[in-house]
Amino acid sequence: MNHRRQGRAWVLMFTFAVAILALLTWGNYQYVRQNPGGNDFLPRWLGTRLLVFQGLSPYSDETALEIQKMAYGRPVRAGEDEMRMAYPLYSIVLFLPYALVGDFSLARALWMTTLEVAIILLSLLSIHLTTWRPSLPMLTSFLIFSLFWYHGLRPLINGNAVALVALCIVGAFWAIRKGADELAGVLLAFSTIKPQLALLPIVFISLYALWQRRWRLVFWLIGTIILLSLGAALLLPDWILQNLREVLRYPLYTPPGTLQAALRIWFPLFGNRLGWAITGILTLMLLFEWRLAFRAEFRHFLWTACLTLTISQWIGIQTDPGNFIVLMPALVLVFAVWEERWKRAGRLFAIVTILLIFLGIWSLFLATVEYGYQPQQSPAMFLPLPGFLLLALYWVRWWAVRAPQVWFDLLEEF
Repeated sequence: MNHRRQGRAWVLMFTFAVAILALLTWGNYQYVRQNPGGNDFLPRWLGTRLLVFQGLSPYSDETALEIQKMAYGRPVRAGEDEMRMAYPLYSIVLFLPYALVGDFSLARALWMTTLEVAIILLSLLSIHLTTWRPSLPMLTSFLIFSLFWYHGLRPLINGNAVALVALCIVGAFWAIRKGADELAGVLLAFSTIKPQLALLPIVFISLYALWQRRWRLVFWLIGTIILLSLGAALLLPDWILQNLREVLRYPLYTPPGTLQAALRIWFPLFGNRLGWAITGILTLMLLFEWRLAFRAEFRHFLWTACLTLTISQWIGIQTDPGNFIVLMPALVLVFAVWEERWKRAGRLFAIVTILLIFLGIWSLFLATVEYGYQPQQSPAMFLPLPGFLLLALYWVRWWAVRAPQVWFDLLEEF
């Protein structure tokens, strides 16, 4: 009898979930039919379709021209986004199910549903990892915030796969905590579909795993990347060279993709030197914190991983404020420590901070946006969230992890 009840409960839950997803997809479809967008999704969707159905390389000029015609109705003009495929070829594993849908609006609606689910799971997993215990109203409000704040809504509208990449990275953190090193390695490997986001976290986690003698994590990470790359080579033997050419070409037709590039525009006289100084300081900070985290417990590891994600947005690696949803676990960690440290006052502080982040970042975007074929964000969007998190993570550091022994040694010397 109990088994029957459980079976019925699972059937009802599954039916309810399918109904919710269908309703969400219908709403997304109504939206995309009336609103242009999906510029991050279009090159991957059409590039995958042309590869599968016509045998064209996603990195070819022919494919780029077809993408541009679909986006602009004509070939690209000087100064416009060329909308070329710049992801590793094995990313088609992710886009293939949607590329089989011939109607771009329907494919985009389905993709938006996938990203919305990914953002919700990312938020819930971040909460679980940091042991934050928000009340039900707070949890509901935070999940709504995660979908509609600037760094959540922008990738949804543009169709940016960053939500799935962020979910893979945070999923790897969870797997490391659970000792599921094989799963962690696989998830990190799939996060390399946007390698600029995964680079520093993978370097840190690999060094951490080697120091901890967790060889399986590194083996599964490298092995999965090799298998993905070899599988892609069966389709295009020289895909790595083609992809590298597109990666090098990418900054030439896109807005500033690093804080350093923005500084050179804002301060022509000294912006380049200031950018190099910021890169140097952040690199030293990371190396110092990495070394301290190698022998630490998981919570120290998590704080350092969140710091790594935050610093990677400012250190000079090509990125975009549309990728900042990857910083969700760092934001949740700050809230968790506040509430753990100050109870009700910390909870209130988190609520106020959520409101300020939501209103402040949207206000900055609306005040600085440039309108064209698509609204173009200002390089000023690089500043608020990473800057806040960098300060907040160091503010809570002494409660989030043990004070590093080096500071005790310095105090003893004095």
